[in-house]
Amino acid sequence: MDVQQIAFEADEWVPNNSRLPVLYYHSVFITENGSEEFARVFTSHGWQGVWRNGVFDFQHYHLGAHEVLGVGKGHGKLLIGGPSGKVFDVKAGDCILLPAGTGHMNLGASHDFEVVGAYPRGQHADIQTSAASNEAVAQMAKLRLPEADPVQGAAGPMMETWAVPGQSG
Repeated sequence: MDVQQIAFEADEWVPNNSRLPVLYYHSVFITENGSEEFARVFTSHGWQGVWRNGVFDFQHYHLGAHEVLGVGKGHGKLLIGGPSGKVFDVKAGDCILLPAGTGHMNLGASHDFEVVGAYPRGQHADIQTSAASNEAVAQMAKLRLPEADPVQGAAGPMMETWAVPGQSG
């Protein structure tokens, strides 16, 4: 499986996450409807709060949770990394793992676009649409790492890429 790492520094009012890169998993599932598969895989690796919907069409980020987005149906353009971030053309089967603080928004999608999202155990998304205080960003940096990669579990690329000395999942 092809997994791309992309690092984002702070961008305007979006803090992003200077410590952890975004992971873009290309073609996790080769199917027109991977929603069931993403929900099953995320849950099997301990990710919770599974939801199905689209992605908001305004720039936002989460301070209280890392987030995984699996494209179950359709295709779209997601702006990741804040107002000056990078546009990703995503399609059914693709998956993006966003570390807390990473800006994201939907720039447009097919009528059938469906995303399956989830969060690490014990974390909950808080929708942020303005600049975070220095204290909030410091708290975000202390957020516990997920126990397992949402796509491949204990052997997944997140386990090495997001490894931080002295902190375990």
